[in-house]
Amino acid sequence: MLLRSLVHGAGRFAVRSSFRNLTSTLQTNPSVTYQQTLLNVPETRVTSTKNGLRVASEDYGLPTCTVGIWIDAGSRFETAENNGTAHFLEHMAFKGTNKRTQRELELEVENLGAHLNAYTSREQTVYYAKCFSKDLPQIVELLSDIAQNSQFGEEEIERERHTILREMQEIENNLQEVVFDHLHATAYQGTPLGRTILGPSENIKSIKKADLLKYVGTHYRASRIVLAAAGGVNHDQLVHLSEEHFGKLKAGAQGDFNDLMPCRFTGSEIRVRDDDMPLAHIAIAVESTGWADADTIPLMVASTIVGNWDRSMAGGGHVATRLGQQANKYNLCHSYQAFNTCYTDTGLWGTYLVTDRMKIDDAMCAIQDEWCRIATACTDIEVTRAKNLLKTNMLLMLDGSTPICEDIGRQLLSYGRRIPLHELDARIDAVDAKTVMAAMKQYVYNHCPAIAAVGPIEQLREYNRTRSRMYTITH
Repeated sequence: MLLRSLVHGAGRFAVRSSFRNLTSTLQTNPSVTYQQTLLNVPETRVTSTKNGLRVASEDYGLPTCTVGIWIDAGSRFETAENNGTAHFLEHMAFKGTNKRTQRELELEVENLGAHLNAYTSREQTVYYAKCFSKDLPQIVELLSDIAQNSQFGEEEIERERHTILREMQEIENNLQEVVFDHLHATAYQGTPLGRTILGPSENIKSIKKADLLKYVGTHYRASRIVLAAAGGVNHDQLVHLSEEHFGKLKAGAQGDFNDLMPCRFTGSEIRVRDDDMPLAHIAIAVESTGWADADTIPLMVASTIVGNWDRSMAGGGHVATRLGQQANKYNLCHSYQAFNTCYTDTGLWGTYLVTDRMKIDDAMCAIQDEWCRIATACTDIEVTRAKNLLKTNMLLMLDGSTPICEDIGRQLLSYGRRIPLHELDARIDAVDAKTVMAAMKQYVYNHCPAIAAVGPIEQLREYNRTRSRMYTITH
C-alpha cells in the first residue's frame, strides 16, 4: 500500500503504553488465561446510518484516538483509460477544499497536534487521522470535508502530476515493488487487478479535474464507506457526527458492488532480464482465496510454515523453517519471504526471493520442493509452531489505536463485520496437518504458477519445466 504522511510528529509512546496496560492483568494474575484476555477487549460497536454508511468503533478509554474513512474503491475499480485516478485522488485530498485552503488545512491539523494520512491499495482508499480524543468532532468534520468538498484546482493538479511522475521513478528503484507489480500484471493479465496502483505515465499526464470528479461521484457512496475509530472514542458521539457530516452522501444502489469485475488468474510469467544487475529478484505464486473464504486460514498457516529468511538474521541457520535451514546451509539465496495476498474474491499465495544468478535453479527447486512437501507430508509439530507464530504476529500487529482502527475498517469492507479475536484464535486452532495438506492440494499442488523475474535471470528455467515441479512422483 502506498502511504503518505502530511504531518509528522511524536506521540506513539503514550498510545502504546496505554495498550500495554490491557495485558497487565495477565502479567500480575497468573490465574487469568490467554483465552480470557482475548475476551477481555472492548466490543466493536457497528451502526448503519440512514444512507447506508457504516460507523464502527472500539473504545479503549485512551486520551488519543485514530479515526478514518475506509472506502471500497481502489485501482481495481478503474478502467484502462482512468487507471491511476484513485491514487491521484489521494494526492489531491490535502490540497484544499471549498471551506479550507491547503495552508489552512495544514495549519489546522498541525495546531491540533494531529497526524493526517492517506493511502491507496488495489481495492481500498483510506483517509485517517490520529488526534486527541477531545478533538474527534473537529477531525471527523475535516475528513468529511476532504472526502466530499475537495476543490481539485488546476494548479494543484499540475503540481501533483509531476509529484506522482517522480514517485513512479522512485518506485522503479524498489525492486520488490517492481516484481510484485509484474506478478500482478501476468497473474491477472487482462483484468483490473493486473494494473498498477499508480497507473501508467500516459494516464497520469492526461488526468483532468473532470476525471477526478467523475470517480468521486461514482465510487464515494455511503454504502461503500466505513467510518472507523479506535482509542478514546464514544460510539454514540461518532454516530451523531457521521449523520451530521456524512448524511448528505448518496446512498448508492443496492447492487453497488456489481462493478467489482471477476479477475481471472492465468498461469504465466514475465521476465525482465538485466545482466548488469547484481542479484535476481523473483516471485512465484499460485491463485489462492479471497478474504472470506474458509481456506484462507489454512493457507496462512501454510505460508507461515514456508516462513522467511535473510542472511542478516542473527540466528543464521538456526531457524525453525525447513526452507530457511536449507537456504543457509546451501547458500541458496540472500533472502526469501512467503506471502499470502488476499483480495475480495481471489488472492496470490507464493514466495519472493533474492538470489545470485548462479543459484536461481537451486533456490527455485528448493521452494517448489518445500511446497510439495507441505502438501503431501506436513507434520503436526510444524503446524503447531506455525499457528503459534501466526497468532503472535496477528496480535502484535494490533499494538496501538491506528492498527486496530485499520483492522476495523478493512474487515468491515472485506467481511461485512469485525471478526472477534477469540473467534479468529479458534479458527486458527481448528487447523491441523490434514487441513493444511488439503488446502495445499486444492490451491497449490499441481497448479499452474505465475512468475515474475527481474535481473540476471538467464538460469531461470523455461516455464513448462518450472510448472512440472509443481507436483512430485511417488512410487
